[in-house]
Amino acid sequence: MQQKKLTQNFHKYKKIYYFLIIIISFLFNTYYGYRGIFPIDSFLIFDGGYKILNGYHPFKDYWSITGPLLDYVQYLFFLIFEVNWFSYVLHATVVNTFLAVFIFFFLSKVGLNYLYSFIYTVGVSILAYPSIGTPFMDHHAVIFSIISICFLMIGIKDEKRKYWFFSSIFLVFSFFSKQIPSVYLAVVILFIIVFYFIYLKKKNYELIFYFISGIFTSLALFILIFFINKIPLYNFILQYILYPSSLGNNRIAILNLDFANTIAQFKFIFLSLAPLIFIFFLILRKKINNINQKKDLVNLTLLCTSALIFMYCQLLTKNQVLIFFLIPLYLAISHYYLKNYADNKILISLVLIIFFISTTKYHLRFNHHKKFMELVNVDFNLSVDGGLLDKKFSKLKWITPEYSTQPMEEIKILNDVKNFLIRDQKNKILVTDYQYLPSIINNKFASPNKWYDDLSVPSKQNKYFINYRNFFISNIKNKNIKNIYIIGKSKRKYIEDIFLNPECLEVSDLNIKLLKINLENCEY
Repeated sequence: MQQKKLTQNFHKYKKIYYFLIIIISFLFNTYYGYRGIFPIDSFLIFDGGYKILNGYHPFKDYWSITGPLLDYVQYLFFLIFEVNWFSYVLHATVVNTFLAVFIFFFLSKVGLNYLYSFIYTVGVSILAYPSIGTPFMDHHAVIFSIISICFLMIGIKDEKRKYWFFSSIFLVFSFFSKQIPSVYLAVVILFIIVFYFIYLKKKNYELIFYFISGIFTSLALFILIFFINKIPLYNFILQYILYPSSLGNNRIAILNLDFANTIAQFKFIFLSLAPLIFIFFLILRKKINNINQKKDLVNLTLLCTSALIFMYCQLLTKNQVLIFFLIPLYLAISHYYLKNYADNKILISLVLIIFFISTTKYHLRFNHHKKFMELVNVDFNLSVDGGLLDKKFSKLKWITPEYSTQPMEEIKILNDVKNFLIRDQKNKILVTDYQYLPSIINNKFASPNKWYDDLSVPSKQNKYFINYRNFFISNIKNKNIKNIYIIGKSKRKYIEDIFLNPECLEVSDLNIKLLKINLENCEY
């Protein structure tokens, strides 16, 4: 009796739950944002924000196949908090905290009681951004997509215009973070909206107006950014839509949909969806006259189809899995629907057991052992203070997959690289995964590509290679670039492919990681 009274009293203090959620989600991501480095992912947005801080913009000044939203947001964080690791991690932490606060709002709005909403929300915040801890386009895209879906769900439930408006805004934000899953979700959402109006015989078309208004409002923001910074629309279409589409077609053609990839890998996601599918068919078996049950059918359809989209897009990107934070959310919604339609304590207890097992498992694997960052077998006791590179990275536990047993050796090599770069006063660009380097040597010349790998750089066989080559040459010519420094010698091929006559390149081997390419004998 006393325990029941205590629980009831807790439910009265909603602000306490919000406060605890903010603290937990903030601290978790901040802690893991300072734990380990995977250079190609960890520094990508860092350099994007630094480029904009120096007056360079995506699509116009550097080739980018990832969304511009993260670069501009990181620019704002650097502008306010200076260029350092703290302001970088803070960006991801704010998004993680915003997601957690929103999920608690969503679950309580759906009808789940505050205590359970709090428990499941903590699970979401633990598994969402802490797997990488720093801004990353895939995380932003999935987070904004799930916020869009949740807004639409409560928009369908409550029929309030503002939720439809915000749903489309976050769908556009997702698209400008990364092309998928938003493109596929847009098709699903369009189907759900049509289904909703036909199935429920709704004539409240004002809701559609607000959804469309959200699209145009958010698009207007990006159009304004493009206009102010004179970013050519053609460049955006070429780099962000046409070229990535050519990559996507190839990936779809070789997509492996075997049992290990499609079932075993996502088993806990399927388990979290199972109660929702059960409730869906339970409702269908009944003679439905209740409008709320019809709305539940629409929302269950939206939730399950979007889950398939998330898993499909995860397979398509071929990255480490990041969508495990959806498990606590799906389980929370399962909990609510089971309570409403089945009210079976055994099933609800099973949902809670799956929640605690899956959250613990993926927290240890992806947060603590950093599997997403290829650091799963690394001894973090060997890490060194990133402040040994520069005070901007003070307190960062520096350890990378390549130098997992000798992080101090990597620090020495990189400091050697830094000294070479500082001594060269000529106009230069850097080709590297260590994209923090421009900020610590105060190099004001942006590399013409956001980053260098086999996806970002079109191959010679790709139909857009000539466009890329012309864009690259134009940039280094306009900036009067004399030297290109390659940190990570395997990236040399990306530069040699650019020049029709690579013999003109004067190459100097400076240390174990550093190549200098002088362009002064080259004709463009």
